[in-house]
Amino acid sequence: MTARAPHRHRGHFLRHALLGAAAFAAMPAMAAPLATVDRNGALVAVEPYAPNIVRITIALDRALADAPPGDGPQAEADSAGWQHRTDAGGDIFSSDAMNVLVRAQPWPGAPTQMQRYFAPSLPPVSIAFTRSDGATIAEMKGWERAPHVVSGERTFRIGASFAVQPDEHYYGLGQNQEGILDLKGRTIDCRHNYDAPAGETVCVPFMVTNKGYGIVWDNPSATIVSPGLNNNTRFQSEVGERVSFFVITGDTTDQLYAGYARLTGVTPLPPKAAFGLIQSKARYETQKELLDVANGYRRRGYPLDVMVLDWFYWTRMGQLDIDRNFFPDPKEMNDQLRAQGMRSIISVWPRFERESRYFDLLAAKGWLLHHEDGSPVDGLPIRSDRAGALLDSTNPKARDWFWERIKENLGSQGFDWYWLDETEPDLVPDGYHYSIGTGDRFHNLYPLLHTSGVAQGSARDRPNLRNLILSRAAYLGSQRTGSLFWSSDIQSTWEALRRQVPAGLGFTASGLAYWSSDTGGWQWPNGPKASRPLLLDPAGATAMGPNYPDYPELFTRWFAYNSFTPTLRIHGQRPGSAAIWEYGTAAEPILAKFLKLRYSLMPYLYSLGYGTYRTGAPFMRALFMDFPNDPHVATIGDQYMFGPAFLVAPVTEQGVTSRKVYLPTGADWYDYWTSKRYPGGLTIDAPAPIDQIPLFVRAGSIVPMGAPIPSTATRQQLETIRVYPGRSASFTLYDDDGTTNDYRTKGGRSTTLTWDDAAGRLTATGALPTGQNAAGLVQVIR
Repeated sequence: MTARAPHRHRGHFLRHALLGAAAFAAMPAMAAPLATVDRNGALVAVEPYAPNIVRITIALDRALADAPPGDGPQAEADSAGWQHRTDAGGDIFSSDAMNVLVRAQPWPGAPTQMQRYFAPSLPPVSIAFTRSDGATIAEMKGWERAPHVVSGERTFRIGASFAVQPDEHYYGLGQNQEGILDLKGRTIDCRHNYDAPAGETVCVPFMVTNKGYGIVWDNPSATIVSPGLNNNTRFQSEVGERVSFFVITGDTTDQLYAGYARLTGVTPLPPKAAFGLIQSKARYETQKELLDVANGYRRRGYPLDVMVLDWFYWTRMGQLDIDRNFFPDPKEMNDQLRAQGMRSIISVWPRFERESRYFDLLAAKGWLLHHEDGSPVDGLPIRSDRAGALLDSTNPKARDWFWERIKENLGSQGFDWYWLDETEPDLVPDGYHYSIGTGDRFHNLYPLLHTSGVAQGSARDRPNLRNLILSRAAYLGSQRTGSLFWSSDIQSTWEALRRQVPAGLGFTASGLAYWSSDTGGWQWPNGPKASRPLLLDPAGATAMGPNYPDYPELFTRWFAYNSFTPTLRIHGQRPGSAAIWEYGTAAEPILAKFLKLRYSLMPYLYSLGYGTYRTGAPFMRALFMDFPNDPHVATIGDQYMFGPAFLVAPVTEQGVTSRKVYLPTGADWYDYWTSKRYPGGLTIDAPAPIDQIPLFVRAGSIVPMGAPIPSTATRQQLETIRVYPGRSASFTLYDDDGTTNDYRTKGGRSTTLTWDDAAGRLTATGALPTGQNAAGLVQVIR
């Protein structure tokens, strides 16, 4: 996770960009662009990173044009296989995957009277990206660089515009909770914003299209993106001195994600416990309460992997301690969890009250977000928040110090992993200063650097324990820190649930595979009155007030949905323990059913996680990824693929017992619950009783199913290998010890299962990871 050497002085470069070439005198040697061409004063650097990845930088100053990218991308430039030639049309850069034409520009003549007022002062630049056969991929039509002053810094608003292809659609750019997957025709405010009206926004400036390319926008300041609006796609960043972006091409979306992983880093395989149930609440107030919840799962025979200790277990914000009045022996607490096959996560905030023991030290060292005069910024001017200053995690010394305190104060008490809350950060940096520059210039960078400090510390000091971080914000490359992301402090309403499905698909489309939401919502359960008869009797429910009788129904639908997201976590503000038995006697058996189904799919899930580690492709997948030839799926954001086998269609309306489901063309589909087979290309009215989620399996799927286990700490045998006939297929089943980093070097145990549809036979490349014989486990679904 250490950045390559040329990146060590990025902050120095960005802070002093206007000083020109002198700013780079101390920079180490770096790979130069393949060429930097001059277009009447506009310098265009073309820097390949792979045959299908190229970086374009446009500036008026050569030092800016030839400088490395910002934080996020970490790959070395690689021009192997690329060639450069010049003809009358311009400069042409070619590989076996793409061509880049920096078009020639005529020498500018004297401006007309109209142009004196309205023509841009920048020399024009036009760049065409085509496939090796000449087919259009993308076209950059122009760039912009307008001077303005931000937080006292004379800088520029910079941007670029791109042409739009017919029937082009756009996805990604992080997390947006407005409830629409396709970004076409919208204007996206790409910035981390906890207070966004629809729910927290998270900016990961990687946008993919259904036309075989993606754009990585290399600027961490707040950015406005308008994909396909008025036949134009425009990026505009608030702070910068140059335009810098990458174009990644591919014949499939998975090739785009492989390119993103090559450019920004591999997604580690999380510990196996991360795929099980993570039980949390805002908050468990005592050691006894937390252990009682864990014991309650074991006593009832419900599987559980992780218990979470959320905020205010400390004596003061920033003490980084545990209040022994309420948690008298946290080491013993964690030992008891471990003895029952469970792990623990503890929430750690980057905020420090003035009265906390570390505030003065951090202030003296300048390791807090600060005003221009160096004084710490204390609290927010919004939400009546006056509690504490923010750790300046752009400073590597501050990051190292923070990890050491976590390790000594909390890790020593037996906690396995860390929940780094407020990573957007909540204390908005605009108008203030980090060690590397203004908060405006680096608005979106904090979550990457903050989680990187803990990831690097854990890798150094716990080299054989797989890292896991809970984080509610991300940036380019955040996947390499081992972070699991969730959609922040959302409302506990049906409307919020509906918005989660496209929000999650947009996030995973941004190249970060591990996303989920707080099951049941985070805010106190308080929704509008149910408009239809209740599907669940709320009798016995203690997890909400009496004014929300449909909350058990909402929670059950949400739990069913989250059972088919990369991670499954219960969390939120509510009475009681928030455990699955507190939503009523009618809801409990249904919740238990989905929980046990989740664990029976663990061999399938864990194999998907290993596949993401190997390829970079997400396994919670919007339909456009797998069905590029079906135009009907381009804008569908309320159903998705979960790995290669499952099509999931969550129910997000109160009181309904069916929903419309579109079954994509190119495959037949089996109803998981009834095994009824449907041809693709149909929209059906799928049954959705309260104890079912509409769930379909693609014909030609192989689904390994595991035996019941109390947690992933117990070795799981396979119970069946389900085969859904209809086409020949293969599936790689993977397993390992679930906790160490040996998977990176020694590897685990894998077997490729192959279904020959014509012969009606399943074969395996060897013994299963469990040591079982595959032949005796096969169940062909008819």
